Parts: sequence; structure tokens; C-alpha cells
Amino acid sequence: MYLLTTKEKVVRIPPERLGEDLTDVINQLSWESFEGKIEGSDSLTLMVSHVEPVGQGRIVHGDGAVYQKVKYDSLVFRPQLQEVIEGVVVEVLKFGAFVRFGPLDGLLHISQIMDDRIDIDSDNGRLLGKDTKRDLKVGDKVRARIVALSLNERSPRESKIGLTMRQPGLGKIEWIEEERKKTSGGAA
Repeated sequence: MYLLTTKEKVVRIPPERLGEDLTDVINQLSWESFEGKIEGSDSLTLMVSHVEPVGQGRIVHGDGAVYQKVKYDSLVFRPQLQEVIEGVVVEVLKFGAFVRFGPLDGLLHISQIMDDRIDIDSDNGRLLGKDTKRDLKVGDKVRARIVALSLNERSPRESKIGLTMRQPGLGKIEWIEEERKKTSGGAA
């Protein structure tokens, strides 16, 4: 889920940057400090804008830098347990597939793809249902539910997000459309 939030934090302005235009310095340091970082273990900050200094900065004895409180707007991505997402398969492996949704990837374990035994077609880079003959490959659009979530604050790309498609209304988009046509008697 994407959210717009307003936050206040402190940026450290190094002494060697004090001669530059402070508005530009504060903007640049805010972008570098906050964008691409996970905050509060549940949201990834994608973009920082409208950065404004709040009050006067403080100088800490022995440091020489100015610590300036700033107020800013941020666009954050906050995935939630049980949230239904749509994404694209970006990698297929022996144990499942990775699905990119928003700025993160989630693991779709082979046991959570479909209610069918799955064969691995490593020559063609796809997972194939033994009875249904349904396949999953790189580039396929899917709808899945988040069933496990552990965001890594130090390296957001290494966050652990588990997905499932083994519920009604979930799966490869083509499969969902096929099921919809079957249940509605072929009418679109």
C-alpha cells in the first residue's frame, strides 16, 4: 500500500557544507538519509519532497556539524499481512518464483502456487502443473496474498516476504479469467 506522510527528523550538515546554499544542502542530505530506507520496520520510503527546516539547527560540542530538524513529505510503501497484491514474476527457481510488486520482491514458494503437483521445466524456465498443465514463467502477471512479512531495515531488497496464490481469486491473471468464464457459463 502506498501512503503520503509528513514526518520530522534531524539531518546532520557537515561543517564543510556550511558555505553552500543551505536549502540545497538540506534537500540533498534529506534525500540521501531517508529515501530507500525502511522506517519503523514496516514502511519503505520511496521519495522525499517539500523539505523545510524547522527552527534553528544545533551545534554539538566537538563535532562542528549542524543538526537541523526538518519537516518533509514522503511517499512510502507499506506492505501488510493478508494484503492482496498484483505483481510480475521476475525469477523462476526450483523452489518457486519471485514476484515483484511495487519496489519489493516476494517469494511464491512452489507449494503455494496452485492446488496441483508442480513439475519444474528448467529448460524453459517455468513451473508446470502436472494435471492442469498451467504454467508460470518470468513476465507472468499474478495476484497473490502476503502471508509472511519481515522487512530488513539495513537492506530493504533482502526483506523476506512470503506469498500465496492457493485461494479463490488468486493466481496467474489468465487462470483467474479462465475460472471466471467457467463459473459464469462462458459469458464475459
